[in-house]
Amino acid sequence: MVVATEEMAVYCFDTLVAHYTGEQPHPPAFEDGNHPLFVTWKKVANGSEPRLRGCIGTLEPRQIVSGFKDYALTSALRDRRFPPIQSKELPTLECTVSILTDYEIAEDYLDWEVGKHGLIIDFTDPDYNIRRSATYLPEVAGHEGWTHAETIDSLMRKSGYQGTITESLRKKIKVTRYQSTLYTMHYGEYVAYLKKNRGAAPSISGVPAVNGFKPGH
Repeated sequence: MVVATEEMAVYCFDTLVAHYTGEQPHPPAFEDGNHPLFVTWKKVANGSEPRLRGCIGTLEPRQIVSGFKDYALTSALRDRRFPPIQSKELPTLECTVSILTDYEIAEDYLDWEVGKHGLIIDFTDPDYNIRRSATYLPEVAGHEGWTHAETIDSLMRKSGYQGTITESLRKKIKVTRYQSTLYTMHYGEYVAYLKKNRGAAPSISGVPAVNGFKPGH
């Protein structure tokens, strides 16, 4: 089974840095394959809890090299919930790469484990008779401290449903559960990786020193 790795997170940072410098990203140091994947950017400032800055991916298998390249930029620059990430934010960023595995149809909306399973819900909006769907990655419910019902209710709102949530409606939801492997890397770790493996850190205008040295020196 393929697992998320340090090199995949490095490639996402490489891709975002290349966007700001106008250069081509360094070739990936991992093998290609076909898997569902997500890229998540969070901002860590002054020792506070990491704050989401963008998260986009695909629930369908696709080539992971092109997938991570595409979604590294899409999640950083085109997640409609947030303004595009600016280069000056780089030192505060952490990147999490996720590869999704083990898709299963749940027996009902309670048939999954918090912290283990991600969820895809699919249901018919009773007010408009249209299909709605949404997903949360496995780490979301545990991070938020949600129960099973709270997670499902939040997913229903995320899907765009604005009506009354009832137990009977919850029982009509089709729930697909899945698992993931993930790897999280902070920008400082990315810079250290480049210094160790390539001999130089990225040089980006307007980006301050990281870990005691200026990028590019």
